[in-house]
Amino acid sequence: MLSIVIQLLASLSLLVFVHELGHYIMARIFGVKVDKFYLFFDAGGKALFRYKPKNSSTEFGIGWLPLGGYCKISGMIDESLDTEQMKREPSKEEFRSKPAWQRFFIMFGGVLFNVILAIFIYAGISYHWGRVELTSDLVHSGMAFAPVAKDIGFQDGDIILSIDGEKEDVLDQQNFTRKVIGARYVQVLRGEEKVDIRIPEDMMKRVLRTQQGVLTPQMPFVVDSVFPNSPASAAGIMPGDSLIAVNGTQTPDIRDAQKMLQTLSNNSITLTMSSKGAIRDYQVQVDSTGIIGVQLKHLTEIYPVSKIKYNLLTAIPAGIKQGVNTIRSYVGDMKYVFTKEGASQIGGFGTIGSLFPKQFNWFLFWNITALISIILAVMNLLPIPALDGGHIMFLLYEMFTGRKVSESFMIKAQIVGMILLLILILYANANDVVRFLIR
Repeated sequence: MLSIVIQLLASLSLLVFVHELGHYIMARIFGVKVDKFYLFFDAGGKALFRYKPKNSSTEFGIGWLPLGGYCKISGMIDESLDTEQMKREPSKEEFRSKPAWQRFFIMFGGVLFNVILAIFIYAGISYHWGRVELTSDLVHSGMAFAPVAKDIGFQDGDIILSIDGEKEDVLDQQNFTRKVIGARYVQVLRGEEKVDIRIPEDMMKRVLRTQQGVLTPQMPFVVDSVFPNSPASAAGIMPGDSLIAVNGTQTPDIRDAQKMLQTLSNNSITLTMSSKGAIRDYQVQVDSTGIIGVQLKHLTEIYPVSKIKYNLLTAIPAGIKQGVNTIRSYVGDMKYVFTKEGASQIGGFGTIGSLFPKQFNWFLFWNITALISIILAVMNLLPIPALDGGHIMFLLYEMFTGRKVSESFMIKAQIVGMILLLILILYANANDVVRFLIR
């Protein structure tokens, strides 16, 4: 739990810093004064650190309340609702003195920097780790499907040959599942027969209603290594052995095997395994936790994957492609937020935290951080006055009509926007609490 909290705090701190840095740099490019630039909030005027360089109008600091951060731009109506400042005659260094197109870029800077950061992270991941791809037609054990998928015709063990006629990478689990849900039809291999399954138009709503997954590759129980002095070692199980059945019950998927082992804890069981081409039965004493003491092979060691390496030049286009695909997917999902099923899936800090693994992993940390950066960018473009999108909406109105929205209206809109945003935050975190209680 502590590891997840630290990962969440580190990720959000980086993303908020970069977001506010986007506003700051754009403001300085156009000669706008920035009063404060803070990581975390200095509530009550208290800060862990503050510094104001000579010949600088900006106070930099780290607040004590770790809930984001802010960039206070002079002459701008923001969450501080500083009406006294707005009563004075505007100086040429204030936000409100600048033409609408400059103010637009200042407000858009945060979103832009979050997108650039995500692309940079994706490019870095491609360069450092490369990419591993596995098209679903090569998953020879087939897929395991949730009830919502079985209701429209899928069966466990179906091998997905194509989605709307295209082969897709099953290792990109989120996008793969989204493509299945949004497809017109999916062709599967069932035994020796090819079957076309039509996907209903309301499939996403059905999935959201069940609050469950849709599909996942079936993973055979294949031993990679055996722990010394473990029940598996005592029984003679060897690396490379593949589990077929537990007490005579077939276990085509690792999850089936694990569930059975847990229900049979503290019992002597019979494991039927394929070992060097021969079928053998092992008598194994399962411990109190349902563990027999083996390390299993990863999916990428069982199925024929393609490994792609990138250099500095090819990693950048790969990062851009991944960033664009993530934006397209997330924006496409936004329409479901305004449905009953989608609204129930909105989550707060608990949901975001659940994305991170319990054990720290650099690869996963950067992937999740890039995803959240895209989410933060898209959410900030919502036309709510308390968000960047609200300010951008009023600026676009001014740019197209030539009429500036009055400051009194902006202050009222900001208050309404802050109330709406607070309600949304409370609702999202309340959903987290409800999901935790009924889990």
